[in-house]
Amino acid sequence: MKRAMIVGGGKGGTALLGMMDGLDYMEVVGVADLDPEAEGMRIAQARGLKTSRNAFTLYEELLPAPNIVFEATGDDFALTDLQRHVGVETAVVPAHVCHLLYQLLVGKDELIATLSHQERLHHTVFQSTHDGMIAVDDNGKILLFNQAAARMTGIDREKAIGHLIRSVMPESKLPRILKTRAMESNQKQTFANGRQIVTSRIPLWINDNFAGALAVFQDVTDMVDMATKVTDLESVQQLLQAIIHSSDEAISVVNEEAQGLMVNPAYSRLTGLNERDVIGKPATADIFEGESMHMRALHTRMPIRGTQMKVGPHKKDVIVNVAPLLVNGELKGSVGVLHDVSEIRALTNELEKAKQRIRRLEAKYTFDDIIGSSPALAFAKEQAFKSAQTPVDVLLRGQSGTGKELFAHAIHNESGRRYQPFIRVNCSALSPALLESELFGYEEGAFTGAKRGGKRGLFEEAHDGSIFLDEIGEVPNETQVKLLRVLQEKEIVRVGGTKAIAVNVRIIAATNIHIEEAIRKRNFREDLFYRLNKMPIFIPSLQERRGDIHELSHYLLHKINQAYGRSVLTITDQVMQQLLAYEWPGNVRELENILGRAVIHMNYLDQELAAKHLPPLSNEESYKPPVHAHGKQNGGLAERMAAYEQQELKAALAEHRGNKTATARALGISVRNLYYKLEKQGIIGKT
Repeated sequence: MKRAMIVGGGKGGTALLGMMDGLDYMEVVGVADLDPEAEGMRIAQARGLKTSRNAFTLYEELLPAPNIVFEATGDDFALTDLQRHVGVETAVVPAHVCHLLYQLLVGKDELIATLSHQERLHHTVFQSTHDGMIAVDDNGKILLFNQAAARMTGIDREKAIGHLIRSVMPESKLPRILKTRAMESNQKQTFANGRQIVTSRIPLWINDNFAGALAVFQDVTDMVDMATKVTDLESVQQLLQAIIHSSDEAISVVNEEAQGLMVNPAYSRLTGLNERDVIGKPATADIFEGESMHMRALHTRMPIRGTQMKVGPHKKDVIVNVAPLLVNGELKGSVGVLHDVSEIRALTNELEKAKQRIRRLEAKYTFDDIIGSSPALAFAKEQAFKSAQTPVDVLLRGQSGTGKELFAHAIHNESGRRYQPFIRVNCSALSPALLESELFGYEEGAFTGAKRGGKRGLFEEAHDGSIFLDEIGEVPNETQVKLLRVLQEKEIVRVGGTKAIAVNVRIIAATNIHIEEAIRKRNFREDLFYRLNKMPIFIPSLQERRGDIHELSHYLLHKINQAYGRSVLTITDQVMQQLLAYEWPGNVRELENILGRAVIHMNYLDQELAAKHLPPLSNEESYKPPVHAHGKQNGGLAERMAAYEQQELKAALAEHRGNKTATARALGISVRNLYYKLEKQGIIGKT
């Protein structure tokens, strides 16, 4: 090993000291510099090397004498003195040669580092690629066998590299390339493990010298899977596009950057904008007036409903619903659906017309639907038939459940007004204020909540037709005055209005109360009664026409069969005797209910209604309030009061055989209030 001494502890000497550290063929044994604090001097001292301010003295102390002295100061006088002082066995290297030597050594290290980096990079690329790679030299020895090749062939790469390709992979076609030296592209091949690949085989040349061959291959299964996925994605995309394009709803889609992505033909028809006006453009491109709901949905990631704005060159009024598109929690865009406001208005008008048509439904029943041939019923039908031939107003009187509404329908259908509206009103089901506005209509601003433009009343709806006023005995006195005006003058005045409106309406009224008693108690106007009573028709109760029960029962049974999907054909004599013996306080309605309950309790295959199916029939009072243990009730005061009210309501209803008008009168409350309490207590369902 050569011994070296460095003269100069500055930048150059320090660089030489660092460069020669650890060399196998040269050892630095001393450093000299006039400045003892020079960097090179401090490094040498730290390494335990000899140092001195005088180069000649240091040279004499270093025994044996150094083989090489590096003069790193660049001082020509110092170089000359060194050359005269050292012996012939020591070489003195000038500063400029030191610098050149340094550059050569550094360049060599950098080149080695670069080559090492390139080699590692190539190795990483070869091992990381998804494609398999096998390279052989010109003798067929394997030089390269990457991880992908090992995975696909099932061969350990460590056992493959350095061995002949024929011994490792007898099925390989690389030996053929070594002979033909011609490239083969996209060739199908099957490995010994059954895996199918597509490969390209390439001859390798270095300048003009043949060096070997390379095979690059890919698993066909991966390619087929990828192609299938692409095909599926394209199919899904085409399907979604077809769905969107076939929709009658105007749809627009933007991406996460609020740029137009897709619109359908319905959108173009509505807005007047086509794809080139929107796709790739900002979400605001189609807005004439208003804020972009796409932008808001993208910002908030929340759906937006029912926003009104103007879009397109024709300033189309639309209502917009927009929702963000989130895929696995990642925002991908938003989709908007536009509704034409004019279309919504048209649909609203159609709905209103439909409601009016429902109210104007033609009467459903005729005199043929009134079953029975008893003298009492025959007389009532004859009176109603004759009344139908004239324009006279009719007052139908009879107990609840006797069929007054059937008579009203039949009179209208038999009259010359049969093709005109038939309006039905249950006067007891409406509050006094609501009843008046429903019957006579109202003007705009007549009261809080009045519809803009006002509203036609039911008398106007029934113009040229008939109006059936059921439970007319429950109409409040202030409304009776207006009814009297309709009967006398054939005109109405809307609530909140002053203008009289002529109406040509036939009134068919009905009541189950003792109206003369109501007049005596001043609950019903006498003059209105006489106006209505031009043609009174008394409809007999079922008790008065027991001879009709047999025929009526079979008619109702047929009706129940159709409603419940049953096939009950006959009624036993025992059942018929029980039906004939019962007083029927609820009349025909009660008979229908009794038969309906009996059919429900029958087996589906039963065809004869027997006594065992019939619910109990009793003319005695059947309701008894529940008695609590020790005469006490559980719960707080409110619960006890509610229970007591429920008991009293049930008792009053039972006492008056379900007649709500009589029940309300007995309790000293209005029929409307009675209905409210019955609903509140769950005695009847809400309507």
